[in-house]
Amino acid sequence: MRRRILLAILLAVAVTGAALGIPLGITAWQLVDNLAKEDLAARAQQIAATLDDDIADGDALDLTAVGVAVPEDGVLVVRRPDQADLRYGTPVDGSTVSETVPIARAGTVELAIPAAPVRTRQTQVTLLVVLLVVLSVGIGTVVATVTARRLAQPLRHVAERAARLGGGDFRPDPRRYDVGELDMVAEALDASGSALAQLVQRERRLVGDVSHQLRSRLTALQLRLESLPVHGDDEVAEDARAAQEQADRLAEALDELLAAARAASEVGAEPVDLHSQLPAMAEEWRQMLRADGRTLRLRIAEGLRVRATPARLREIIGVLLDNALRHGGGTVTLAARRGDSDGTVMVEVTDNGAGVPDELAPHIFDRGFSGGGSTGVGLALARALAEADGGRLELSVKRPATFALFLRVSRPQDVAGVSWPADSSPR
Repeated sequence: MRRRILLAILLAVAVTGAALGIPLGITAWQLVDNLAKEDLAARAQQIAATLDDDIADGDALDLTAVGVAVPEDGVLVVRRPDQADLRYGTPVDGSTVSETVPIARAGTVELAIPAAPVRTRQTQVTLLVVLLVVLSVGIGTVVATVTARRLAQPLRHVAERAARLGGGDFRPDPRRYDVGELDMVAEALDASGSALAQLVQRERRLVGDVSHQLRSRLTALQLRLESLPVHGDDEVAEDARAAQEQADRLAEALDELLAAARAASEVGAEPVDLHSQLPAMAEEWRQMLRADGRTLRLRIAEGLRVRATPARLREIIGVLLDNALRHGGGTVTLAARRGDSDGTVMVEVTDNGAGVPDELAPHIFDRGFSGGGSTGVGLALARALAEADGGRLELSVKRPATFALFLRVSRPQDVAGVSWPADSSPR
């Protein structure tokens, strides 16, 4: 994009320079020639008027008296009918620039100078015009480079934001570019991110509510149907067994639908090695904490692989560390270990600040609710991102503030394109 913008502006500058420079160069060339001829014509007219007065008085023509009007390297030739030509000055070899003026009492005055000095001045003026055009193109190049950078960097940042939005990063970005159209795009991305975050939250809540309600009703129905097959009436018992079978199928269909919903939300999830990825994610926050006189400690066990979307995981960790930077105090600890239950890994972010007030704790993940003057969006989005990958984000300890992110352990079948045996067998 930057190259295209730069080439477009340079092309416009080059075309403009050519459109103005070529006519201006031709005009400058002709102008020098015209000025030289006008100067010769004025001198010749002055000489002709003086000689005309001498002729009228009957005096002999003395060209020495008018020699002051002859250019230093020029030659004056006076021609009269039936008389020999009179010359004054140094004869000119080669091409000349000359002007001829008539004498009122018959005859002509011709004043000539060498053409070489005139051509030299014409070349100098033309080169000056070319230099001005080149200077203009150079200035245009600098302006084009600055303009291309000023436009390309925001466009690149907008593209990165759009990619992060597609990867599940719904956090608003306060950065603006002082370009009206790009600022409108940035605001639209912020609005889209907020709308998508709310959509993800509503979808997760809907799936959870539907799952809970349907499972409760199905469980109650299955419990009632279990006693009917032993009924004395064979027809009732047969219908009960058929109903029981349909209820079991409905439960299986519900499990498949819920699994499909989770798979759709986790489409970008992949195995992530926390021991190698978390330090890289936390490095930028280490510098910010250090600038605030604080430190960041990492306690990450080896061999922890979770199923998560890298972009979402990075944003969740970023939200938690940013929350610790803004609202916490003292040393911040980022730790990862296996969860209490099999199949989960717990990532914790802890700081040594005052902790979360009791009245704020129940609402800390509510969108728009904040006790520290912030937007109240970050933690709500972090929880939505965690749930979108099948994880869970909780406030595990209020004092000191400890946030726990529960992620699913990566399984062999999570690696795309690799076939794993269903059962291990000795060889």
